[in-house]
Amino acid sequence: MAELGDVRIEESLKVKIGEAKNLPSHTVSNSGRSTFCSIKIDSETIYKTSVVEKSLNPFYGEEFQGEIPKKFRFLSFMVHDNGSKTDKIIGKVTLKKDELYRYHNKEHWFPLTPIDVDAQVQGKVHLEIRFDEILNTEPESFSSHRMAVRILECSDLTVINGSCNPYAVVMVTHTKSKHKDVKRTNVKKKTICPNFDETFFFDLENKGQNHDRNLYTFDDAFNGELSISVWHDDSKVSREVLGNMFPGAFLGEVKIPLRDLDIQSVHKAWYCLQARENSKQSRLDLGSLRLKISYTADYVFLSHYYNDLRCLILRSCDVRPISASAAYLLGEIVDNRAEAAQPLLKLTYHHGKLVLLVKALASWEVSKTVDPNTLFRGNSLVTKIIDELMKFIGLPYLHSTIKINIDDICSEQKPCEIDPSRLKDGENLSENMENLKSYVLKIIDSITASGLVCPTAMREVFHAIKESAVSQYSGMPTIRYLVVSSFIFLRFFAPAILGPKLFELRPDTQDSTVNRTLTLISKSIQGLVNIVSAKNISFGLKEEYMVPLFESLSDPIHVDKVKMFLDIISSSCGAHLRNIEAPIILKEGTLIKRAQGRKKFGLKNFKKRYFCLSNQHLSYSKSKNEKPLCVIPIEDILAVESLQEESFKMNYMFQVVQPQRALYVQAHNCVEEKEWLDILTKVCNTNKNRLRTYHPAAMVNGHWLCCKSVDIMAVGCTPVSGGLPVTEIKVNIDSDREVEKIHSLFLTNMDKLDAYQDACGCQEVYSGDTEPHPMLVIDDTKICFETVTEIQKCVISLEQEHKRYVKLVQRQTVIGSIDAPIGEDCNSTSRL
Repeated sequence: MAELGDVRIEESLKVKIGEAKNLPSHTVSNSGRSTFCSIKIDSETIYKTSVVEKSLNPFYGEEFQGEIPKKFRFLSFMVHDNGSKTDKIIGKVTLKKDELYRYHNKEHWFPLTPIDVDAQVQGKVHLEIRFDEILNTEPESFSSHRMAVRILECSDLTVINGSCNPYAVVMVTHTKSKHKDVKRTNVKKKTICPNFDETFFFDLENKGQNHDRNLYTFDDAFNGELSISVWHDDSKVSREVLGNMFPGAFLGEVKIPLRDLDIQSVHKAWYCLQARENSKQSRLDLGSLRLKISYTADYVFLSHYYNDLRCLILRSCDVRPISASAAYLLGEIVDNRAEAAQPLLKLTYHHGKLVLLVKALASWEVSKTVDPNTLFRGNSLVTKIIDELMKFIGLPYLHSTIKINIDDICSEQKPCEIDPSRLKDGENLSENMENLKSYVLKIIDSITASGLVCPTAMREVFHAIKESAVSQYSGMPTIRYLVVSSFIFLRFFAPAILGPKLFELRPDTQDSTVNRTLTLISKSIQGLVNIVSAKNISFGLKEEYMVPLFESLSDPIHVDKVKMFLDIISSSCGAHLRNIEAPIILKEGTLIKRAQGRKKFGLKNFKKRYFCLSNQHLSYSKSKNEKPLCVIPIEDILAVESLQEESFKMNYMFQVVQPQRALYVQAHNCVEEKEWLDILTKVCNTNKNRLRTYHPAAMVNGHWLCCKSVDIMAVGCTPVSGGLPVTEIKVNIDSDREVEKIHSLFLTNMDKLDAYQDACGCQEVYSGDTEPHPMLVIDDTKICFETVTEIQKCVISLEQEHKRYVKLVQRQTVIGSIDAPIGEDCNSTSRL
C-alpha cells in the first residue's frame, strides 16, 4: 500500500475565456469600454488577455493552460477597464477551489461582482490558547479566568503593492457587555511569513454587572468571541504618533467563539485567514463572463503501480486490429478525443512507441476512408495525436520559421486588401496585391527552407502517415502531398498565421487591418497547398478576387518548392530506409576536394569533384551523372565546420568530419561556403554520435596546427558550433502522471467500457439480422473483449489503491496542522 510520502499531487488548470456581455458603460459618455481579462490564483496574476477595444460585449477568445505549482484557495477572473490611468476593475468572478468541480469542462456564464479588497485574502495564522483560573484576594470575591493568546507565526500572506509589513490585532469581544479588549503585536517588516511569538492576556470575569453575585452564571465569561486579524502596515508615519487611526491594509482574520474552546487543555492550531464579513450586498448589474474551466488534480503513485496499465497502452501498436487496442478504445469512449490524445502522445513519445502507434492508427483510418480527398481531415484519434504532437514539440520550430515574418507584417502594416468591395479610400488594388504577394512569398520561402530543421518526431510521424496513404492509394501520385499538407499547413502553419497570439508568435492580438492581412495570407497559403496536392489545377473559388493571386502563385517554381518541402519533412534518413525510399536531392555542384593519399606518404592534392547532397548521403564523383567515387552516409557525418586558412593557405574551406578522417573541401566564394555549411549542418545536426569538439585546423607535418597535438586521434580542441538545434530540444515527460491521467479517463467512462464488453458478448453469439449495439464498431469481438477486460482489471486495481490512500490520509490528517488548517474549504483527498 502507498504511504503518504509515496504520492504526489500534480495540479493543472485549463481555462477558455470566451466573452463578456452587458458590461456597464462609462457614466459620462455612455459608450463602449476597452477591457481585458486577467486570471488570478489567490492574489497572484497568472494570465492576461489582449485588450478588446470599445465594446460592452467584448469577445476575448483566449485560452490559458498550465501547471499550478503551489496550493491555492481561490481562482479569480477580473475584467479590467484599460482606459483608466489606474488599474480599475469593473467586476470579478471568484471561485473557491472546492467549487471548481461543479464547472469542470463545462461552459458557464458567471455574473460579475464588485471588487471587495477585504475579500482578497490568503495565508494562515498559528495560534496557541490556554486558560488559567485566578483566585482573587478581595473578600467575597470569586475566582475568575484568564485567557492567554499566543500569536506564533503567519504563513503565505498577501503582498500589498509589492511589500508586506504584517502585524496582528487580537481582540476579545464580550457579548453581553459589548466590551472589547484589543491588543496588537509588533510590526514585522518585509515578510509574508512573519514570526511573532507574542503572548497576550485577557481576564474573563465570572460575575455579572455591578458585581452582583446573584446575576452570576458560569457561561457569561465564555459567551464572547476571540478575533485575530492580520494587517499590512502601510503608513509612512509612526503608528504611535497617529494613535492607531489608520490600521493599514486588511490581510485576513480568524474568529473563534470562546465557548468552542476547551478550558481544560491547551489549544494550539493553524487557522486559515478568512475574508471580512460584509453585510452590504451590491445589486449593481456589472454584466457576466463566459468561461470554460478544467481543473485537475492528479494523485500520482510510485511508478510500479502503473506498470500493468502502462504496458497495456504501449502494446496497442502491436494489436491487430488496432480498433481492439486499449489506446483506440480510450479515444472512442471519451467525450473529447483531445483528452485522450494528450496523455497517449506523451506516453508513447516518451517510450519510443509514438510512430508505431500513429502508423497503425493511420493504416486503419486509411482502410476505412472512401474518399481519399477527405483523408485525415476529421477529428479522429490519430489526427488529434498529431495535432497535439505539433503543439507539444513544434512551437520552437514554428517560431524559428515564421516569427520574423509575422513580426514584419504586424509592424509594417502595409495595405493588403484585394477584395474590391472592401478597399479603403486612397488604396490601390494592384499595390495591395503586390504587398500581399510579397508577404505570402516570404512566408513560403521561410517555410520551404525549414524542412531540414523540422523536428525529427514530426518527420517520422509524417513519414508514417504518408506511407500508409501511399500503400492504399498507389495510383494517386498526389496523395503523398495531400496527407502531409493537411497537417503541416492546414493544422499548423495556417492557423498560426491566422492567430499568432494563440501560438505565442505575438504577445497581443492585432487590430482589424492586420488581422485581415493575416487572414488573406493564410488563405493564400492554403490555396497554394491545395494546388500542390490536387490532380488538376482549378480556381473555382467563391472569392473570385483571390484567383489572380493563386494564378501567380501556381507557377512551377513555387509548386516545386512546396513539394520538395513536403518530401523532406515526410522522409527519414535512417539507414534502414536507404534501400526503400528514393533519396531527395538537397544540393549539388562542383567543389574542390583535397585528395587524401591512401598510404602514409602518399600524394595529397586538390581536385575538382561534383558533390551531391541528399537526405540520405553525401557523395562526390568526377563529374555529374558519373558513378560516385565516395559515398558518406549522413549518420556518419560527425561534424561540419569551417577550416582555418592557415591549414592550406586557402580561403573558403570547410571540413566534413567522419569517424576515421576528415574530408576537406574548398568552395568558390564565401557565399557558396556558407550555403554548403548551413545545409550540411542542418542535415546532420541531429545525429546521435555528433561530436562535441573538433579541430579547427588540419593535421600538417605530423601535428594538428590548432593545438599542436601529434596524436591523429586526439580529441578536438574547440567546441563545435551550433549544438543541438532549438527544434530538437528534449522535453521532460512524467510517464507515471500520463498513465494516471489515462486511468482517470477510463475510470470516468467505465459505463462505456461495460457497454463495449456487453456488445462483444452479444455480437459473438448473436445470430439475428440486426446488431444489438449498432453504434459500436467492433472489428474483432474476441480481442476487443479481452482488451476491455484487461483495462477494467488495471483500472479497478489502481482505484483500490486510490481508496486505500484516501483512508490513510484521513486517518493521519491532523486538523489544525499546517497542512490541514482549520477553516480550509477543500478536502485534500478529493479527486475530480
